[in-house]
Amino acid sequence: MKSREGEQVETGPRTSRILLAAGIYNLAWGLCVIVQPLALFRWAGVEPLPNFPELWQCLGMVIGVYGIGYLIAASDPFRHWPIVLVGLLGKVLGPMGFAWTAAGGRLPWRFGAVILANDLIWWIPFGALLWSAWTHHREEARCPQFQPANPRGRASAA
Repeated sequence: MKSREGEQVETGPRTSRILLAAGIYNLAWGLCVIVQPLALFRWAGVEPLPNFPELWQCLGMVIGVYGIGYLIAASDPFRHWPIVLVGLLGKVLGPMGFAWTAAGGRLPWRFGAVILANDLIWWIPFGALLWSAWTHHREEARCPQFQPANPRGRASAA
């Protein structure tokens, strides 16, 4: 990633690899759900099967789109941190929605196995990436050489 002054800022290859893995995983999972929308319901023993598998296919499409976003973010994680933030929000809110639905008896708890791979394993790496991005941008904002000039052309005081 390049800073405002044009120098390269290294986010680390692990960060990019995590986002690449998340992107590939989400694309693969989304494709599986689009191609076989009822497979997971059958595996979890959901009876009766949903009447509208197209809704589940739409969810697969959305998850695939997240995958594309993660692949984009992998190219410059600090610059594309909002993609990771939106992804993390989904990965926190999704399990909450599942727990609510399962507690109400509308989905079996076994269906929650999906939550482990789709959501929970990404909390720490996404959270760490967002913390690093926040720290980077905070430090960059404190550095006087990065302060924009005020409208009168004088350097602003930080």
